[in-house]
Amino acid sequence: MVFCHSLWYDDFNVPVWSEGPLLLHRKNTYLCEGELEMDFKDLTYIIAVAKYQNITKAADSLYITQPTLTKFIQHLEADMGQKLFKKLGNKFTLTYAGQRYVAKATEILNIKKELDQEMNDIVCSNVGVLKVAFPVMRGTYMLPCTLPIFNSLYPNVHLDIMEENSGVLESMILSGETDLAFFNLPVKSPDIEWQIISHEEIVLIMPEDHPLAELGEERENCRYPWFDLRRAADEPFIVQLPEQRTRQIVNRLFKEYKIQPHIKLQTRNISAGAELVSKRYGLSFVCETHLKHIRLKQPVRCFSVGTPNTTVDFVAAYRKGSYLPYHAQEYIKIVKDFT
Repeated sequence: MVFCHSLWYDDFNVPVWSEGPLLLHRKNTYLCEGELEMDFKDLTYIIAVAKYQNITKAADSLYITQPTLTKFIQHLEADMGQKLFKKLGNKFTLTYAGQRYVAKATEILNIKKELDQEMNDIVCSNVGVLKVAFPVMRGTYMLPCTLPIFNSLYPNVHLDIMEENSGVLESMILSGETDLAFFNLPVKSPDIEWQIISHEEIVLIMPEDHPLAELGEERENCRYPWFDLRRAADEPFIVQLPEQRTRQIVNRLFKEYKIQPHIKLQTRNISAGAELVSKRYGLSFVCETHLKHIRLKQPVRCFSVGTPNTTVDFVAAYRKGSYLPYHAQEYIKIVKDFT
């Protein structure tokens, strides 16, 4: 909405001429007396409180004082005549109005970020900030190999790197916390697009001298000896946490083979899981690419499992319909070259 003098076009609900200031608004929109004018800072403050559900933590993330943030919320809610938060002890949860506010505020800030990025690309394609997120294991070996290359090509582009599990990365894309994330499919949200970086195999690993290690079979289209997973039905397994992509794939394998697995250990740490396999603690599953970058003290054997094997697509993902900055496209190319 805008204030102005003079004539206006007929797609606005205003008289053709007025000598005083007019409040203009689009047809078919609702306008209340005392309607608020907000800036991007206001939106950011409310989103931060919704994220942390705590005034002190939100204020710290915004680099402002807790009293300043408290007063801001009180004044905003008073001006709106509507509560955005319910306070339960020190926890702030969103009301329905707050949920709608945060949803629309997130959309607005994402649009602003895309506009800033596009304008930056037009004005100067060698300056900017790119937010990139990886699963923790991927980051340990991909970042040291790809960041120096990117920095040598675009020294004035700052890379803001985040590491989380794949399930969290999806929500980070949708909220605008990251411009770009790399992880294995599948993607749950229809609002995320992706580019395939590589096709990789999920393999069963066991100690090299394990009695079952001799039961692998040569099969067409299998890079590794094929193993009938039913033969390991009574073995202890080391698996990742339920929210991790490899664990979700492994669960489907167990279901396909009608196996009720003996889960000896659940761990987020892929390297530790592989090392425990080498020490005969159990069998496990891992993406073949990870094994190339894990230095084990004792060797392990890899087997294809599934029909005839189990593969995943490693992708670069971003919000559907969003503007993908030039620097993001260039970084995707570098990651593709690395893999």
